[in-house]
Order: sequence, then structure tokens, then C-alpha cells
Amino acid sequence: MENKDKIERLELLREESRLGGGKDRIEKQHKAGKLTARERVNLLLDKNSFEEIGAFVRHRSRDFGLDKISYPGDGVVTGYGKINGRPVYVFSQDFTVFGGSLSETHAEKICKIMDLAIKNGVPVIGLNDSGGARIQEGVTSLGGYAEVFWRNSMASGVVPQISAVMGPCAGGAVYSPAITDFIFMVENTSFMFVTGPNVVKTVTHEEVTSEDLGGASAHSTKSGVSHFSVPNDAECLLGIRRLMSYLPQNCEEKAPKIPSQKPDSSLESKLSEIVPANPNKPYDMKDVIKGIVDQDSFMEVHENYADNIVIGFARLDGRSVGIVANQPLSLAGCLDIDASVKGARFVRFCDAFNIPLVVFEDVPGFLPGTDQEWGGIIKHGAKLLYAFCEATVPKVTVITRKAYGGAYDVMNSKHIRADYNVAWPTAEIAVMGTKGAVEIIFRREILKSDNPAEAQKKFEDEYEQMFANPYRAAERGYIDDIILPEETREKLIKAFEVIQHKADSVPRKKHDNLPL
Repeated sequence: MENKDKIERLELLREESRLGGGKDRIEKQHKAGKLTARERVNLLLDKNSFEEIGAFVRHRSRDFGLDKISYPGDGVVTGYGKINGRPVYVFSQDFTVFGGSLSETHAEKICKIMDLAIKNGVPVIGLNDSGGARIQEGVTSLGGYAEVFWRNSMASGVVPQISAVMGPCAGGAVYSPAITDFIFMVENTSFMFVTGPNVVKTVTHEEVTSEDLGGASAHSTKSGVSHFSVPNDAECLLGIRRLMSYLPQNCEEKAPKIPSQKPDSSLESKLSEIVPANPNKPYDMKDVIKGIVDQDSFMEVHENYADNIVIGFARLDGRSVGIVANQPLSLAGCLDIDASVKGARFVRFCDAFNIPLVVFEDVPGFLPGTDQEWGGIIKHGAKLLYAFCEATVPKVTVITRKAYGGAYDVMNSKHIRADYNVAWPTAEIAVMGTKGAVEIIFRREILKSDNPAEAQKKFEDEYEQMFANPYRAAERGYIDDIILPEETREKLIKAFEVIQHKADSVPRKKHDNLPL
């Protein structure tokens, strides 16, 4: 064979690989409102940065007609490229080839880039669009999934792992994204479930659609499986690019620092008036966050799930920080099961990847009720407590208003080794709220009084003067400073300048036993 013929053969094979399942299937993918696997990779990565690995891999199975048809690449595009100039490994499942189903060789391609990512300390991004295990291959495809799951587990806490569900993701396929750090889902075109609508109908007799059972809306609002719900493929990929800008390459590095930008001046100027005089009146904690962090830098995570706690990434003087904040607009900011688990997972991620934590606290306690107690609020609330206790990154707390009971301890208090704790003059640090405390402490005096209402008011005023403020805690050294709201940004920036190189550790152990 002449050299010219050899080059032509290579070009033909490259073109065949680029076409995936062919033009007709590509057109069908577009009609469904979805980009192809390669279009997704090209939009995700910096222009012309993608280098493919395994473009010519083909499946080895010969059963059930697979000996008569095969495609180069075998239904997944794998390789590496850059996002904002920083390297990442990526795999993108191709629904136009066997419905993106996972075969033995398909899995091997994914495993290869995951192994490389762990060795080289580079993040992994998975773009999932698959019909599940390739049935014709039987147990070898199931073994392929398990190999992927094992690597997800080994990579956890070593390199960031991001999953985008951009089509079907069912059965065993859901567990790889579930182990990764963050999941994006595309509205109306993606879904995740262990068992589909037909099985559900057979077993439980429930009539449910794929979208209602496991669509982006269900998982971003009800289950909390998805961290981000986005309207289309393009927004999903741009969202991943933005998320990556807050993260380091691996557990040994820190996130990149960028030029600082002052907060929106209109929000910053409102900080001194944001907390209402009436302690029972709500306000939006997101306005507090945005008035302190760098302008337009707050990227909320799990926005539509357990909204009584707010988590997300932001920048403070150009540095990446993780935000955890109670939200008075929802359940008065109480901690419940979902909020505790949501917060704990985020705190542990930030700690694993050297991202400092900033806590904004306004919490009246844990949510009461039989649903919470029987659902395990003790165990689940302990997850958030445990996450803050074990975190060794720089961590600071700002108490804006209520800090009551055990929830005060849990929300990154000085007692669980927070580095810098401050309170606004509006802070109330106590075992419980004024009214409840007075009714317990002065119950007999109030009942014996000629005017119970007047006596109640008198005792409430006394209690407020004594306890419903930050000064007792400051006297004990539990609060490092009491500051004006408009001073918060500058105080936090100065604190992080000092504690950014903090060196701390936990006792030597094989691993912890988090209260799961």
C-alpha cells in the first residue's frame, strides 16, 4: 500500500469516527434539542484545545448481530483539553452510536482517562447521554460500569469530578454521577432514575412520566440529586466552565486568584439596614452575601433544593471561597434534614479542595416536628456538625442575627475550631428565643402576677438586655469582634490574608465514620 493510500485510509477512519452513528442520527439528535457528543466537547473546552484518545476503539462483542456492525470510538468521545487555559480530562457519550450504551470497550475508554486524571492531578468532566448497559454484552458491560464506579470513588477528594446529564441516565448508570462532586441536568431532555416508569407502574401501580420521575426539575427540587438545572445543552456547558473557575486542579493545589472586584454599591450600602428591628421578620440572606463578596461572583449551588440554607461559590478579594448561609426567607432559616445534608456535602467538598469557608448565620434552631425526628434529624443534623468539625481549611463565621441553641454550635462556632468569628450588633446568641426562654425561666412569676402580659413583657425586656445580644459571647471570647455590617467585607479580607496559609490536621486514622 502506497503512503498516499495509508494517509487516505487514516482520513477516512477519522471522518467515520467524527460522524458517530451517521448523519441521520445526528439530525435526529438535533431535532430532540440536543447537541452531539463532539459538539458538546468543543463548546465545553477552549477553542482547538481538545486532543482525543481512543478515536479508533471498536467493541469486541460478536453476539446478537454485533459482529455485523461497529463504529470507531464505540459510543464515547474521550480525551483532554483546557478550560480557561487549565487542563481537564473529558468523556462525552454519543447517543447516535448504540444509544450511547456502555460496552466493555466504552467503559475502558472512560477508565483510561480517569486513571490519567488521578495520576496527573487533573479534573474529570463526564457528559452523560446513554441508554445504559449494552444488553448484548451482558455481564461485561455491567463489569465496565463497576470499573468506572471504583475509579469515581478513588478519585473522590483527589481531583474535582463534574457530571452533566444531557440525556437518559438510567439503572446502574446513575451511580457514577452520584459519586461525583456536582451534577448538572438539562431541563426536558435529561432524566435519571434507578427504575423507569414502566417498572414503577408494574411494581407500585403508579402512573408517572420519565420527566416527573427523574427529570431535571424533580432532581433539583425534590431529591436534591442534581445541583444545577439548566435550560439547554449550551447553558449546561457554559455553567461547567464557570464552576471550574472556582476550583483547584486537585487536592494539593488552591483555586486560582483573579483580580478583585468590589460588590455592587447599592447592595453594599444597604447592609446596615438589612436586618429588621423585628426579630420575627425575614430578609434575604443572598442580599447580604452579594453585598460582601466580589461583584457578580456568587454562583449558587442547589438553588432550588432545601432553600432554608444557601450554599455556593464566590470570590472575596479575588480568592475563591465557599459560602454556607442560613436563609431567613425559608422556614425562618431553621436547619432541617435536607438543609443539613446539603450543607454537609458542600462543606466537605470545600475542605477536600482547599477552598476557605465563609458562614453567614441567622438560625433559630433545628426544625421541630415528628417528620423531622422520625426522619433522623439527629443523625442528619450531625452530618453538618461533623463536616464543620473535621474541616481544616480557613473558616470564618458572621452572625447577622439569631444564633440559638445547638444550631449555634453547628454553624461553624468558635468551639468547633472556626478561625475567625464576628457578629453584627443585631446578633442574638442564646439558648433560645426571648419569648420561649422567659416562659420557661419566669413561668411561676408570670402566673402569680396580677397582670401576666405586663410581667411577660418586663421579663422579656430584661432577658433581651442580658442575653439577646452578642456581648456575652464576646466577653467569653466566643466572638472575636462585634462589627458594623458595612465593615464585614474588609474584616473578612484581612482575616483571610492572615489565615490563608493555615496548617491544621485531624488525628491519624484510616478514615472517619461520618454519621451517614
